[in-house]
Amino acid sequence: MDKTRLRQAIIERINAELEIQTRAALMAHDEATHEESKAENQYDMHAQEAAYLAEGQAKLAAELYASVSLYQNLVLPAFTPAQPIALGAVVTLDTVGRKTHYFIGPRNGGIEVTCDGVDVIVLTPQSPLGRLLVGRRVGDTVSTPGRAASQRIDAIE
Repeated sequence: MDKTRLRQAIIERINAELEIQTRAALMAHDEATHEESKAENQYDMHAQEAAYLAEGQAKLAAELYASVSLYQNLVLPAFTPAQPIALGAVVTLDTVGRKTHYFIGPRNGGIEVTCDGVDVIVLTPQSPLGRLLVGRRVGDTVSTPGRAASQRIDAIE
């Protein structure tokens, strides 16, 4: 799998979410500062609630922006089957014949992208499965809580 294209797919996905969050933050800010949002009495909290919402969305947008920068500068090492899993690895797990592909990334775990016709899920080293995988090698097995079958590490790229 071409990790450069995979990274670009992840960046595009984060940028799409960044655009949505930025628009939402601007809309909430406009609502908070609009003349019609002015409090009618001491119990009217509409403008304050909109301001809190705008602040939270702006923080999320800033985090997404930082994530884009992290991914743009992420070194994508080539792994051999003998090397342990680390940041930048594409890991293939086999669960009773079903293969699942993961990318070990610095942030934004849970993002799913398709690259070279393969669905890939981003994992962070801090996630439960990420903690189990980092440092393991091809042929090792991992057991995750809630799964009956253990998963075998089939490939590391």
